Amino acid sequence: MLFGIEWNTANDWVFAWSILPILLRGLVVTIEATLLGFVVGAALGLVLAALKSVRIRLISWPARVFTEFLRDTPLLVQLFFLYYVLPEYGLVLPAFLTGALALGVQYSAYMSEVYRAGLESITRGQTEAARALDISPLRTFTVIILPQAIPRIVPALGNYLVSIMKDVPVLSVVSILEMLNVARIIGDRSFNYMVPLTLVGALYLILTLIASAGVRILDERLPKRGIPLH
Repeated sequence: MLFGIEWNTANDWVFAWSILPILLRGLVVTIEATLLGFVVGAALGLVLAALKSVRIRLISWPARVFTEFLRDTPLLVQLFFLYYVLPEYGLVLPAFLTGALALGVQYSAYMSEVYRAGLESITRGQTEAARALDISPLRTFTVIILPQAIPRIVPALGNYLVSIMKDVPVLSVVSILEMLNVARIIGDRSFNYMVPLTLVGALYLILTLIASAGVRILDERLPKRGIPLH
């Protein structure tokens, strides 16, 4: 029995073992898309958060509009735009890279708000002290403010890592052979959907538990006063 579903015949277990290597190849694609999407989202989210914090409206306003646009439009629409529209303008990207970028761009809007909350939790007195010591704004941000904010936002960023992982199956619409798409193809060919989909559910559960535990350990070990850079 798995997830409350009882496999009644030995054939189900034999079938499960036979398709497991194929699903594991799809699992690798799922992990790669998750990690690349998370890196893109974390990097772009930090840039958006920094731009939105600038007091010059000519800089902060476009960043805010771009963030709202990403948050208010579905991931599927953004994925189709990147995959089908950009090639019309000469920008052709591989399906996997397009999917990972779509995930990263979508979640960068949410991560930017996480960064913003973390950055605003740092007292303004530190920024004013750095200005009084004639430390450049860029160095103040990267060396003083950001290292203190990161430990405070790790749990929230970890939640988005898990969310990205669970959104990877959306990439199947552009023919990316991630785990769930592989399971669907196996079901189409074998007329047995229960076994592959049950295995996918189990693998996703294992992945999310590992990711959540990793984030929890990282959160516990990071110094709460900030990350020392020397």
